[in-house]
Amino acid sequence: MTIELVIPSRRKDLGGFEVGRVLPWTKRRMVGPFIFFDHMGPVNFPPQVPRKTDVRPHPHIGLSTITYLYEGEIVHRDSVGFHQTIRPGEVNWMTAGRGISHSERFDSIRDTGGALNGIQAWVALPEAAEETSPSFVHFDAGQLPSHAEQGLSVKVIAGSAYGMTSPVQTHSPLFYVHLELDAGRTTDVCGGYSERAVYIAKGSVRLNGERYETGQMAVVSPGAMPSITAVEPSIVMLLGGEAVGPRNIWWNFVSSSKERIEQAKADWKAGRIQLPVDDDKEFIPLPEDPPPAAQPM
Repeated sequence: MTIELVIPSRRKDLGGFEVGRVLPWTKRRMVGPFIFFDHMGPVNFPPQVPRKTDVRPHPHIGLSTITYLYEGEIVHRDSVGFHQTIRPGEVNWMTAGRGISHSERFDSIRDTGGALNGIQAWVALPEAAEETSPSFVHFDAGQLPSHAEQGLSVKVIAGSAYGMTSPVQTHSPLFYVHLELDAGRTTDVCGGYSERAVYIAKGSVRLNGERYETGQMAVVSPGAMPSITAVEPSIVMLLGGEAVGPRNIWWNFVSSSKERIEQAKADWKAGRIQLPVDDDKEFIPLPEDPPPAAQPM
């Protein structure tokens, strides 16, 4: 068996735009250390994007977030002091560790409007790194290893794949790859990891002959080496790595310990997690139990 299971994206309204939520899912909570995977948009914002569309300051613990755009711009601010405009093809890797807060706003397209299309993913930290110091790193698109040939382009966002290694430092073995294929072009899913998945961000592909459409994630069976053939021009994300063990997830908090999540809840409610520098006038309050869907970005 080449494909272990197929995870559908479920549309979620975030109050201004929709996302397609893929992970976590009832039948598969994680792929390697990837514990959360949202496809933002695609959406075209009109001019005068309302501020309610922004993601106000909110906290995280125990994970790294990766914001990766195909279209649009998002302005990131965090409690470590980073202020970064996120643009297509760049890597913006924020490690929450023992606690961070950040906001994601549409300052740069607020007046004129514009497109937004991209992926927000979370990577659970291994237990030894769950309480690491919070940090943020940014890499321009040209700093990431890539390869292009007739009808195919490959960019390694994080980890190692296809003989290339990203400069992004990770806390556990993983890979995250952006593929673009012309219609009819074929390539193999990279190996070397115990857990792997293929997400179709645009278009449709065949994996060893079986067709998969936009918004579907196909989890690859261990040891299988399926080929990907684009039925039409397609964007495909490959992701996975080595498992880090079971994780608890509550709202924006991820931890191997339920008690640590309770502490994070108390810390946010009491104001013990610092708000983002230059964006400390508002925040998302701690939700009541049960929590709403995890806040992306």
